Amino acid sequence: MSCPPGEHIPSRPAWRCRACGAPWPCQPAKLRLLGEYAGNMPGLMVYLVALREEAAGQLAELTSGALPESLHRRFTDWVPVRRAK
Repeated sequence: MSCPPGEHIPSRPAWRCRACGAPWPCQPAKLRLLGEYAGNMPGLMVYLVALREEAAGQLAELTSGALPESLHRRFTDWVPVRRAK
């Protein structure tokens, strides 16, 4: 996969940012995703849940089945959602 230098994208299978080395999605990636999906938070959630499941499978292979407990928080808890009234 070719990407511009410094782009905050995941490095698979470790799921760390290629640009800054932080667990992906890093803060710059989150800001970019919020901008790309502005007005479509359900679409962003669907995208991130799919990536979370992909990451879970790949990380499980790297760690002999032990997954970081924070994958849900890391991939989806930061997305703003409207609460039903």
